[in-house]
Amino acid sequence: MVQFLVKRLIGFLFVVLCVSFITFILGYLAPGDPIRALLGQHQDPVLYAALKHQYGLDQPWYQQYWRFLTGAVHLDFGYSFHTQGRPVSELILQGIPYSSELGFWGTVLTLVLGIPVGIVSALKANKWVDTLLMSIALVCWALPTFIVAIFAQVGIVWFDKWTGAQWPVANWGQLWQYGPDDIKYKLFPILIFALVGFAFYARYSRTTLLETLRQDYVRTARAKGLAERVVVYRHAFRNALIPLVTSIGLAFGLVIAGAFFIEQIFNIPGVASTGLQAINDRDYPVIQASVLLVAACVVLGNLISDLLYTVVDPRIKLD
Repeated sequence: MVQFLVKRLIGFLFVVLCVSFITFILGYLAPGDPIRALLGQHQDPVLYAALKHQYGLDQPWYQQYWRFLTGAVHLDFGYSFHTQGRPVSELILQGIPYSSELGFWGTVLTLVLGIPVGIVSALKANKWVDTLLMSIALVCWALPTFIVAIFAQVGIVWFDKWTGAQWPVANWGQLWQYGPDDIKYKLFPILIFALVGFAFYARYSRTTLLETLRQDYVRTARAKGLAERVVVYRHAFRNALIPLVTSIGLAFGLVIAGAFFIEQIFNIPGVASTGLQAINDRDYPVIQASVLLVAACVVLGNLISDLLYTVVDPRIKLD
């Protein structure tokens, strides 16, 4: 186990290093000058030179990258171009709780709904129940998230107009609070977050379970006279979980990243919304920190998947 964790740590550092370099070099080679964009039309050459020196943009690219790396080790990503005087780490940290809550409950809802629907569909394969459930999943998979979010907001406005209710169409409410007023803010963003994930896990769990049910050991278990419930849940489903574990670990790894369109449309001040705003403002330090955070979460999610393998199937050994 120790050897495995050491290998994973080395791989984690390598991935983060590669992502940091790619993100940095793309920002460095991007057309335009962020300092000129910051100053606008009325530019003072002295102020321009001072700001460029302050942000280290007057140094060669390799010195800028080394400065970025050494700062990232201490979670210091410099200062935002657009929001002067605000550390990038402060901007990112203030968005993490919102993205974490949205992503956590959205992922939980995705798994709680998607996997059972896939199991039912597999057990009722090629029947009307299977056709209905998979048709719903296909529709959910095909609908773009931003379209669903916009229509949800329109529906909320119409509902408020005709009923006199006061369901909000934006913002998030109090963090990790679930009173009636807070749930009104959080319900639709979480449901929309879970929509596409539900479709994926429903179809994927159906496929893996159907493949497992066709295996010889399942036929043998049925031939022994075991109850169908025991055959499905004790023998088939446990082995069908193995390929699902990879996607489950990655899903939890992406929790902190939140949902870009959902946060933007519902005006949720999370990490994804901060990153999108930074792209619009050409705020490269914030973009680099956001991308690094997402990359780190994905790698950690992959590690979670590997550890879950041993829980699902003890025969798997981590070397």
